[in-house]
Amino acid sequence: MTKTTAAIIVAAGRGTRAGQGLPKQWRKLAGRPVLAWTLDALRAGGVSRLVLVLHPDDMDRARSLDLSGVTLVGGGATRTASVRAALDVLASDPPARVLIHDGARPFVSARIIADVLAALDDSPAAAPALAVVDALWRGTAGHVGEPVSRDGLYRAQTPQGFHFAPLLAAYRAWPGDAPDDVEIARASGLPVALVAGDDDNFKLTYPPDFDRAESLLHARKPAMTDIRLGNGYDVHRFGHGDGCWLCGVKVPHGRGLQGHSDADVGMHALTDAIYGALAEGDIGRHFPPSDPQWKGAASHIFLRHAIEMARARGYALGNCDVTLVCEYPKIGPHAGAMQAELARIMGVEIGRVSVKATTSERLGFTGREEGIAALATACLIAG
Repeated sequence: MTKTTAAIIVAAGRGTRAGQGLPKQWRKLAGRPVLAWTLDALRAGGVSRLVLVLHPDDMDRARSLDLSGVTLVGGGATRTASVRAALDVLASDPPARVLIHDGARPFVSARIIADVLAALDDSPAAAPALAVVDALWRGTAGHVGEPVSRDGLYRAQTPQGFHFAPLLAAYRAWPGDAPDDVEIARASGLPVALVAGDDDNFKLTYPPDFDRAESLLHARKPAMTDIRLGNGYDVHRFGHGDGCWLCGVKVPHGRGLQGHSDADVGMHALTDAIYGALAEGDIGRHFPPSDPQWKGAASHIFLRHAIEMARARGYALGNCDVTLVCEYPKIGPHAGAMQAELARIMGVEIGRVSVKATTSERLGFTGREEGIAALATACLIAG
């Protein structure tokens, strides 16, 4: 899915109906911006190529988000203009399929995403929706007017999914604005399949919607009881070289670390911690040193494999902590860069990653500067 599907998250609006304060996509839910929850939901649904369309005034705010796999695009004056801008960016390296999702729908489920994508196997377009179940009336001057039949009526949701090429052509032929992408697709002759929506996949629009969202998050917390902890430990000796790869950052030093791969002792310990939390052994089980294809391999390959295995089983990284044990090189000046690189590789917020160092008070092999040791702990949470 990651190579063939992209998702456009439309979040350039001002959300004036949501009341005063920040635009609704930047307001906090359980201490995090709405958009952070939306990005997490799409990643949990297996989509890793993301295009986030923001108002030009909000670009600086994006630094508070986990932007791994995210391309930022400046939005237009209307929703249609914003989607068109994102499609034009994707056109330089087009995916086979594209999902278009409202940034203010943070509770879209993996089931809805999977159903929309499955429907695209047989249709050029698909959209989730809920059948209207309430009685409908026309209102006149504040009074009930004529009833309206609800037969065949649906409430539209997102993400709306499309084969990329025909949707791009439809947008380029569309002269004005539209309330959603389905209207533009249908105007170009594309049939749109219906899939079942979900009441929880609501759009934050009015102030009470934020109370509902907070309640929904609170209700979900008790279900997140499957918490797994893993630890990892690794050692590499010094040898010839002009620096050490540590937690994804090359640190200048008079010697390098020796190993079958790039000998990134910190990343190896963290990878083993994640495998350990999953009861999946260690790096050697998944990437045996006897296999020559891993000779000199970059360790981010191992770490990404471990975290993607965790996600495939329904786990998110709660947090991780890596401790490097050495006299030299000094880790402190590079710890922030290491933290950021590990967060980027794993696709998590930087605040979930800790990197620190200690010495062994000149005791043992690390104290004699014969090598570096690393310890790591990882917490995985089912969600």
